[in-house]
Formats: sequence, C-alpha cells, structure tokens
Amino acid sequence: MNNGEEEKENSVVVEKVGGRSSITTCLSRYPLKFISPKKVGPSSIDAVWVYVLNYGGGIVSGDRISCKFSVGDACTMVLTTQGSTKVYKSVESKCSHQTLEARVGSEALLAIIPDPVTCFSTARYHQKQVFNMSSDSNLVLVDWITSGRHESGEKWDFDLYRSTNNIFFDDGQPLFLDTMLLEKDKFGLVKEHMLDYQVIAMIVLLGPKMQYIQNLVQDSVKRIMTEQLQNPSAGLSHQKTKADFFMTKPTLVASCSVFGPKKIGLVVRVASVTTESVYKFLRHQLAPLEPMIGVPPYR
Repeated sequence: MNNGEEEKENSVVVEKVGGRSSITTCLSRYPLKFISPKKVGPSSIDAVWVYVLNYGGGIVSGDRISCKFSVGDACTMVLTTQGSTKVYKSVESKCSHQTLEARVGSEALLAIIPDPVTCFSTARYHQKQVFNMSSDSNLVLVDWITSGRHESGEKWDFDLYRSTNNIFFDDGQPLFLDTMLLEKDKFGLVKEHMLDYQVIAMIVLLGPKMQYIQNLVQDSVKRIMTEQLQNPSAGLSHQKTKADFFMTKPTLVASCSVFGPKKIGLVVRVASVTTESVYKFLRHQLAPLEPMIGVPPYR
C-alpha cells in the first residue's frame, strides 16, 4: 500500500444496531485484511472482534500501512491478531511504517490485544498509534516486541524499532504520550543493553470500566516483584555467594505507574527472558476482561 487513497480505505466502524455493537463499515486493502467472526464467546456478551491479517505473513520493507477505527458510544470492540506480526528484512535501508488512529466513544471499550511484533535481522519498523477518547471511554492496549527469530539465532538484531502510543481527550488535551526507540546505530548493539531479556511489553488500562482491573493488576505486580526480589534463600546454596545472588536477574520484571486526572489510567511495563512467560502474565492479568469481551485474552 503506497498511496494515500489506499491508506484511507483501511477502516472499521462499530456502532449500535438493534441495541448491539455491530460493524457498519469494514474496508481493507492489501497488504491488510480484516476478519470479524460472527461469534466469539457467549451470545450474551456485546462485543465485536476484529482480526488483523497481513498478506504474506508480515510487513515488507517499505510498506506504509494506515488504519482507522471508530468505536461508537457504549460499544465494545476487540482488535487482535492470529499470530506475531513479522517485520521482514530491510531492503536498501527502507523503513516500514504502520499507523493506527482510533476514536472511542462515551462509555465504549476498545481492547487492542495483539500477539507480539517480531523484527527480522536488519528490519526497520516505525509504528504509531493515536487514540482519541471521551472522558468516560475505556481502553486496553497491549504493545509488545520479541527479540527476533530465536530459531535462526537472531536476538535484537534489527536496525530500528520505534513504537509511539499517544492518547488524547476529545478536546485535544494530551493524556498519555509514550515512545519506545530501539536503534542499532544510535545505541550500539541492542542485545548488549537487553542482557538476557528477550521480550518487552507495555500494557495500558484506561477508563472507569478498568478501575477494578487496575487495582488487581497493581496488587498482582507488587506480589510478583516481591517474590522475585525477596527470595534469595531459595536460590542460594552452600556453593553460591551473595555476589552470585545479586548478579542473578529476575526472569520477569514488571512495574506499574498511574497517569491522568484522578489516576484514570495505568501503564504496566514488562521485560522477560521468554515469550511464553509474557503470554502467561497477560493471560493472568487480563482475565477479568472476559465478562466484557466474551473470552479471556490470550487464552
């Protein structure tokens, strides 16, 4: 997709039809395809699911992809994938770009729960996601990346990864501005800074419907890190010294921070040595979403 006309044609609109969340517009063009199953979870749950697929299995060097989503008042939409988003090797140092714009209405919920991005060796990728929210909108956002194709020996071997997530109120007031930049030329070899960690994830929970889940997640993360950092005796044997222990890194590190007026938002950051441990973390932390979206995320 290389011209502005095609970029504008990737869009999904969800509105209330007959009292239920329904897709009223669904347009996609190469290299994207949107699939919306008729039923995900119990019929009593009012939620629309949309799967994003890439023709060819991934994003090709030089691709420029733009998507727009609109979730109407009191509607629920889930955006997900059927596997990791692969970003192929860069050709002639071309960067691939993907932009997502979403508007979430009053008392609506948008849950973006994809599989991780996996960048191949030398890949260059820039992702930007912009959300416009009402004061009582709700958002669940998972944004994560793996170190690469482990089976091919690639670990943090891409040239550039930049992911920007900006959240604004309807009046244009910024609520959350965040960018993660991993660049080989600027910072040297990324894998040297990552040590043994192979996955980085960010989870954003925003809105009144998320308050209960935010509290659960904060308590859970506090408990996880307490167990990770206050269990030296379990890892120490008579052959290990204190210095050995302090050189041992937790296999999963997580932190929480609140943001926004009246602390309406929570951002969780995670680093782990395995992809499966992050899947497990996400399944556990986001399980309370099931009554809202029909099935537990990442089940």
